[in-house]
Amino acid sequence: MTSTADWRGRGVERAYLGHRIFVVDSGPPPNPAAGADSVVVLIHGFPTASWDWAPIWDALASEHRLLALDLLGFGFSAKPRGHGYSILEQADLVEALIRDRLAPEALDRGVHVLAHDYGDTVAQELLARHDAGHLAAPMRSLALLNGGLFPETHQARIIQKLLLSPLGPLVSRLTTKASFGRAFARVFGPDTQPSAAEIDAFWSLIDLERGQLNSHLLIRYMPERIEHRARWVGALVDAQLPIAIINGSVDPVSGAHMVARYRELLAEPIAAGRDTIVELPRIGHYPQVEDPEGVLSAYRAFVNASVSAESP
Repeated sequence: MTSTADWRGRGVERAYLGHRIFVVDSGPPPNPAAGADSVVVLIHGFPTASWDWAPIWDALASEHRLLALDLLGFGFSAKPRGHGYSILEQADLVEALIRDRLAPEALDRGVHVLAHDYGDTVAQELLARHDAGHLAAPMRSLALLNGGLFPETHQARIIQKLLLSPLGPLVSRLTTKASFGRAFARVFGPDTQPSAAEIDAFWSLIDLERGQLNSHLLIRYMPERIEHRARWVGALVDAQLPIAIINGSVDPVSGAHMVARYRELLAEPIAAGRDTIVELPRIGHYPQVEDPEGVLSAYRAFVNASVSAESP
């Protein structure tokens, strides 16, 4: 397991939109896959950080250039108190990352996006911008791990509901590693429970700079999903690029029930072969942590097919 200290050592801090943002850039791959120029942007979930991608990073980085960041308020990035965190701002930061790290010719070629959880919502906003022709670099494909793509299927945990309530600031202050660990374990699969070392690592990223004190502010993405549902769900429906859903089925938050809703709302793109759905049985909310080989296999097949399909 890559330690959080080692992960931090791989990255750099950049100033984006006036904030200190932690960035990891794998550089050119030693063994290019189907597209030697392929860049994959990885967007993590709530409440963790880009370290979530460590279990699959090295394998993917051998084939693609990878870019990741800790979103504002997460991990090693700045965690300003009282900030009005929003999905729109996080999408702006991802665009800043892309502009900062890629040369003009790479920007023209575009990027693949792989996202999870909160990052899925950021990716939906990026997709809406792509559909409108306003994205920093064209999106070539989109792969989404477990996340609340549809607010009507997102089954919020009790802790999430409390953070959104008037008690939110108090709940943020009272959160401890022990309470976090118990809640976190409940969204993992029965056979893939997080180890004590993993809980320690995840908590260290949340607790850094007392980041847990912002939890009631960061959780505001849930009502944002309702407010912007037409835009973000519409982006999925109207997209003209390959989309993959790689989903841990036993996730109580966004597992098999979310995939069922996806099949219902996007039946035509699925039937037309635009969309790929891979379901991982007995895997929970963090498939890249719980089943890295399963995620790698599914994502490699999807992104390589996407790149190959672009070739004349």
